[in-house]
Amino acid sequence: MSQYEIAVTRYFEAWNAVDPVVRGKAVAAAWREDGGYTDPLADATGHEEIAAVMAAAHEQFPGFVFRQIGAVDGHHGVARFAWELVSEADGSAPVAGSDVVTLDEDGRIRTVLGFLDRVPTA
Repeated sequence: MSQYEIAVTRYFEAWNAVDPVVRGKAVAAAWREDGGYTDPLADATGHEEIAAVMAAAHEQFPGFVFRQIGAVDGHHGVARFAWELVSEADGSAPVAGSDVVTLDEDGRIRTVLGFLDRVPTA
């Protein structure tokens, strides 16, 4: 598994952690302490702020999980990948997007730039 695949696997472990303690540990494993996460709806820096963004997503979409679509593409410390937010109840995926991450020398996430490709209309 490449450093990019490992980083993205950790990324999804953090996003899919429902328990706050587990989420906090997963964020710390995936992101460097001063790491960031930015998408059209959020701009967070540091583990606590990033975990809070994830908690808000779980509150808005209970019973949903983030799932990677396709392969991770990476080079020179930068990776990109696509994802969707999937209902565990019926398999619907009302939200999808793609992210670009930069990694530090240890393979931890330095920054995430997220893009929303599909969002609910209501």
